[in-house]
Amino acid sequence: MVPMLKRYVAVLTIAIGALSAQTKAPVNGERYARLAIRNAMIIDGNGTPASGPKDILIENNRIVAVVPLDPVAVQSGRAKRLPADAEIDATGKYVLPGLINAHAHTQDERGGIPQPLDYELKIWLSCGITTIRDVGSDTKKTLALRAQSAAGTVQAPRVLVYPMFSAQAPVPTNPEEARARIREYKEMGADGVKFTGIYRNVMEAAEDEAHKLGLPIAHHVGVEETTAWDDIHFGTRSIEHWYGIPDAAIPDGVQNFPANFNYNNETDRFRYAGHLWREADPKKLQEVLKGMVDAHVAWVPTLDIYEASRDLQRAQNQPWFKEYLHPTLEEYFRPNPRNHGSYFLGWTSNDEVFWKENYRIWMAALRDFERMGGTIGAGDDAGFIYQIYGFGLLRELELHEEAGFNPIKVIEHVTGNNAKILGMEGKIGGVRAGYMADLIVVNGNPLENMKVLYPTGISAIKDGHEVHTGGIEWTIKDGYTYYVPTLSAQVRQMVEEAKKARHSTPPTAE
Repeated sequence: MVPMLKRYVAVLTIAIGALSAQTKAPVNGERYARLAIRNAMIIDGNGTPASGPKDILIENNRIVAVVPLDPVAVQSGRAKRLPADAEIDATGKYVLPGLINAHAHTQDERGGIPQPLDYELKIWLSCGITTIRDVGSDTKKTLALRAQSAAGTVQAPRVLVYPMFSAQAPVPTNPEEARARIREYKEMGADGVKFTGIYRNVMEAAEDEAHKLGLPIAHHVGVEETTAWDDIHFGTRSIEHWYGIPDAAIPDGVQNFPANFNYNNETDRFRYAGHLWREADPKKLQEVLKGMVDAHVAWVPTLDIYEASRDLQRAQNQPWFKEYLHPTLEEYFRPNPRNHGSYFLGWTSNDEVFWKENYRIWMAALRDFERMGGTIGAGDDAGFIYQIYGFGLLRELELHEEAGFNPIKVIEHVTGNNAKILGMEGKIGGVRAGYMADLIVVNGNPLENMKVLYPTGISAIKDGHEVHTGGIEWTIKDGYTYYVPTLSAQVRQMVEEAKKARHSTPPTAE
């Protein structure tokens, strides 16, 4: 830290100490008429560098002022500080918009074994996630959770509900049924719709009806008769993962699967998915990406959820598993053809080599897409394939950085860009007056090291000694203040108690 900045921080620390003597610190889970965050370095969600120090004033659930501070005026006592009922000292810390998870699933069981929903909700908040787009769960339960979150009666992120089009039987097989299903979702109060495994004529009718009713579409394309070209032509809001993008650029339009390939065998499906990016014609791929940009089709790649395919050993031994992996989720992750995403039966080093190349081409396509003007979001699809809720999204940010994006752009992907994809641009995803009070206060600079966002924190060297630092200190959602050390401790206790119960009575599927 340069000498001048050190003096500024010292002055601000003295000033905030005087204020703190008169103003209380917030309480976990409370909302205040006026909450101040003092002396923050701010990283906005618009792709601009950090700036500060600044004071942020929140009234109930809105940011009402972001005020730059003059250290000289603070030192002389002439600085005008906005009064508040409670305040957070952010001296030496960074404040970001609350993180948005654009591809999430709310889950209260895995493989038929119960798992407390509170476990997932508190990990999300501990990882700084203030909004999720649920793209497939029990719709009625998730609509109820959305209402509880909005009312502040449950400690949870804001929820947008996208029912999965094909999850409810009978699955629509013609345009008339497709339109009726979309109308049904609108009447239920859905925020959008998630497609997967859909016929082209059904998709066209469903999208047309959805556009009329104002329901955006998220599409997990899969290996089916539709590809990214259909998303371009029909007006899909976002393509999830990446399937359908290289497929649209394969010269003869047919993937080079072996004759005995079975798409319903997940080991087959994911093994040969690792070959698809190399099959795409580079010139045609550029045309697909340009088509997506021109049609305003965003891309939520979920790089984290397939990482086990390129490095299974790393995925199985993530350091936070010891304290944060619920035994129900741990059991679901074990290779088992009955559980979606648990496909690592006979996984080989050769499979990992293909997937490493898959990632190289995929990441290059993402860079090209953004250079052309495309919108990239961030989601984690956690609860599958060795990814824990929340932790998966933070790993996603590291992978965006690995893909070649500047950390400032990575923060934009998970805040401002995601807000745009969710249709909430100008409401969330930024740190400015008029926005909803969704913020995180971080013990460290994520532009220097994304790992400071993890609840587990990081080890660093200070004055020649190892210290433990980092982690999000406060997650503020809709004006409610959540103290992350408290939430993290509650999650660890849930996991510990579940482990003890498991050892005394092994879980069985219902």
